[in-house]
Amino acid sequence: MTRSAAVQWRAGQRGAVVFTNGVFDLLHRGHVDLLAAARAQGDYLVVGVNSDESVRRLKGNDRPVCSADDRSHVVAALAGVDAVVIFDEDTPLALIEALTPDVLVKGGDYSESTIVGAPEVRARGGRVVVIPLTPRQSTTAIVERVRGGA
Repeated sequence: MTRSAAVQWRAGQRGAVVFTNGVFDLLHRGHVDLLAAARAQGDYLVVGVNSDESVRRLKGNDRPVCSADDRSHVVAALAGVDAVVIFDEDTPLALIEALTPDVLVKGGDYSESTIVGAPEVRARGGRVVVIPLTPRQSTTAIVERVRGGA
């Protein structure tokens, strides 16, 4: 879904819209646990997925393993996900400001003070929720194992 389509979709929703974001490369149990916990925070779940270009800037030229189209397709297929938007920026701030979610969710590798968009969501009366990470679940670790690393 494009950003403008997501904004239009969001305007029609009655109930709490939850937003989370990430790369979601090589979808694993930790991702599924995060998305399920995020969905439990409201009535609708919108997921921002980093574009291929933003992933390269953030994680290096050997990532992503899967394209943004493939990653967003897999995330969108999960039962609790209502909408997926690919974003090109390094952070989802512009998308968060456009969507005005009621709840902003990130994984436990963040603290509330480091979550992009948290001040903006709180300023509108929304909530920010940090979900504990699922132990031993990491795309980077999976990629390293596949490539013959540690």
